[in-house]
Amino acid sequence: MSQNHSGSFIEIQNVSKIFGNTSPEVLEAIAKNQISKQHALEKYNAVIGVSDVSFEVNPGEIFCVMGLSGSGKSTLVRHINRLLEPTLGKILIDGQDVMALEKEALRTFRNKKIGMVFQNFALMPHRSVIDNIALPLEIRGVNKNQRYRRAEEILDIVELTGWGSKYAHELSGGMQQRVGLARALAADPEILLMDEPFSALDPLIRRQLQSEFIKLSRQLRKTTVFITHDLDEAVKVGHRIAIMRDGQVIQVGTPEEIIMDPNDGYVADFVKGISRLGIVKAKSIMISVQQYEQAHGPFPTDAVRASEDTAIGMLIEKLVKTDGPIVIENDVHAATGVVTQKVLLNSIAEHRDE
Repeated sequence: MSQNHSGSFIEIQNVSKIFGNTSPEVLEAIAKNQISKQHALEKYNAVIGVSDVSFEVNPGEIFCVMGLSGSGKSTLVRHINRLLEPTLGKILIDGQDVMALEKEALRTFRNKKIGMVFQNFALMPHRSVIDNIALPLEIRGVNKNQRYRRAEEILDIVELTGWGSKYAHELSGGMQQRVGLARALAADPEILLMDEPFSALDPLIRRQLQSEFIKLSRQLRKTTVFITHDLDEAVKVGHRIAIMRDGQVIQVGTPEEIIMDPNDGYVADFVKGISRLGIVKAKSIMISVQQYEQAHGPFPTDAVRASEDTAIGMLIEKLVKTDGPIVIENDVHAATGVVTQKVLLNSIAEHRDE
């Protein structure tokens, strides 16, 4: 999934979370020596949850934080709405220092600014679907007619029209998670925090909800931090991805950047099984016009053309229909490169050999 953004809405600045011993000696040792989680535990009786993490999330962006169990991803996301307090570092939301908020201001900030979707749905079993969805508005003091009207609107958006009177036990897992998402959206928050929202679902339902969420995101343009342990999911859903290991962020980039240029062997192992066909774009594999013309002469005037952002899966379809090269163009239709059958096959072969 690709999208251009400008500016930053969420800023995580050098955030660390240490559980247990947080004496100055320990914090200095962790900051200066970049010691491992195991060393911190054995020598200092300190557990490193998050270690010196920094990144920015742009307005309207889906920013995925991906890591295995114990990597620190869920610990990290709970700092954004201060469910956890960082040991070190700073968190800014729309330029506001979240750590400086007093109790009442923090409650208002959470209620109006942030919606959260959980892995286990977290629906209230004694409340109907519509009452679950309307809960954030009820907490905010919105009158019953208004909050029910809003809840009905959100039910339509998540394709649950007519299910408002049902209860959680009457719904499938996928439907329950739609209600969880609807509840998070009811108060029209600027930020969505989604902690492995689809991981408890069957694979088919998970893929369906991923697609529905992408469509919904394009419509509502909520700034989203999406936690997952599944790189396939992160690649499908995210505009950018941060990969975590042992409390640290080891790479941040678009799906294409991470797949084409993994920072280290750990990331490379993750991306081995990811298909490039729908992710890698023509601009990443094309050769220059000069390079093509030196080898083959000028390209034909009637050559097939494609944009720089055309995925290589689509390039394959185009090359099947022509014996010549594909000329790659920029936004103003100027030729910026060429893709031949050999270039395309080499790109796919390099990935298979990794």
